[in-house]
Amino acid sequence: MTESTRAIVIGGGHNGLICATLLAKAGHAVTLLEGRSSIANAPDLEFAPGFFSPGLAHIHTELHPKLRQALNLTSKSTGTKTKTIALDGQGAHIHFYGDKVEGTSVSDVDQAAYASFRKEFLSYAKALTPLLLNRPPRLKNMDRGDQFTLAKLGWSLRFGLGASSMREFLRVGGINIYDVLNELFDNKLVKAAISVDAVMGHHMAPRTPTTVLTYLTRLFAETHSEPSVATKVDSLHRELEASAIAAGVDIKTDAWVEKVIIENDRANGVQLASGQTMLADIVASSADAKNTFLKLAGAANLDAMFVHRISKTRTNGSVARLHLALKDIPSFTNLTTEDLKGRLLIAPDMRYIERAFNPTKYGEHAEQPVLEITIPSLHDATMAPDGQHVMSVNICYAPYHLKQGWDNARDKFTQICIDTLSAYAPNLPSQIIQKELLTPQDIETRFNISGGHWHHGELAIDQSFMMRPIHGTAQYNTPIENLFLCGAAAHPGGGITGLPGWNAARRIIAMTKDKSS
Repeated sequence: MTESTRAIVIGGGHNGLICATLLAKAGHAVTLLEGRSSIANAPDLEFAPGFFSPGLAHIHTELHPKLRQALNLTSKSTGTKTKTIALDGQGAHIHFYGDKVEGTSVSDVDQAAYASFRKEFLSYAKALTPLLLNRPPRLKNMDRGDQFTLAKLGWSLRFGLGASSMREFLRVGGINIYDVLNELFDNKLVKAAISVDAVMGHHMAPRTPTTVLTYLTRLFAETHSEPSVATKVDSLHRELEASAIAAGVDIKTDAWVEKVIIENDRANGVQLASGQTMLADIVASSADAKNTFLKLAGAANLDAMFVHRISKTRTNGSVARLHLALKDIPSFTNLTTEDLKGRLLIAPDMRYIERAFNPTKYGEHAEQPVLEITIPSLHDATMAPDGQHVMSVNICYAPYHLKQGWDNARDKFTQICIDTLSAYAPNLPSQIIQKELLTPQDIETRFNISGGHWHHGELAIDQSFMMRPIHGTAQYNTPIENLFLCGAAAHPGGGITGLPGWNAARRIIAMTKDKSS
């Protein structure tokens, strides 16, 4: 059976949905192909009978207002706004909310420094808006669009920040978060909590160069939103799905794309695992770059040097996920049930984070891991049977390639994480009904992400902006005519921002207009 369509978008994640919707609103006939049985994937999240995990991202923020307006999204797509609590082994926890930090161990000087730090770094993140909300400019053979983006970025940095702040931004922008935080704060927990935001999801530790940059790209979402705990009922995907359908997108689920059809160096459609062929003038892939080029397009259809460079991109994840089915709410020392609705961090100081990271350099997992914890069932009671709860934990660090193999280390590593949690919640072991550990290899299999990397590849400077995923395919179009990237492998990278899908759609629309004019 053969069908014809103007544009095909591969993947029903948030970036794929946004790209498809904007293409449809621009007048293209769009079909979105999702390999799973539903867009929200709720059935796939049940890890124990009646217990559901929140998926890959357990903290969400709102999409940028420009995206929400363009997509006609009117309701709030995230849950209850939340605070972060850095856990102290003696119960002297530190609470972060907005520009405030509170705790018995936090001095007045550090409280004032934190408010100033937040204001300054939020302004840095906001100044990057022209770069993040547009295709990354080329530095050679620039067209008017590239020149305009650079001009807006320069204006935003110089006049948006002012001369003094711009100089400070240029000083710290390319260095590590460890040195910056040591300049500003005395409290170890304060510094550790901030640095976790710089390294979470990356193969990095606080002393790694460019972790100020990764912190700013994460902080960008907070220039227009506040974080909230994700739940099973993914309202963002539901809202994006409704927006896509309203725009005329034909969404097909259980439609696993096996390959992109390429003739004369041009993408002409896709072939599904079922054998069905679908023809198209445009194919946009929200899959990661390695899956898109090496599997779907096929190395035989690409230049050997391009294939080599894609193959060498760093895409191996270093974060594992732990889901716990619990009989009841665990008791954390000096925390109320209301506190447990927030995000909890176990990272006593920045050197602890460095020590957790060091073993991954040698193919070993952390013996004292960094943990980011949520209890999403406190926000959505349907995630667990009545009176019971779900705990979701991000674990740093767990290398994709473990020297001893994950089959041999899974139980030991799971127990290490539970023991670490138990130091802060002593009754936790007695509450556990069932547990699920997802290593980067499991994440790769379950979510079809090469290397199990949340961000579809490291966001170090050499894999960011005009170098993402590699030089030569950083503006969403690729060496194969009519084939585009629209997922987190493209600029500006991972996170629930929707910006890769937004930027890719605008690039496709502009190139289509140029061809027809």
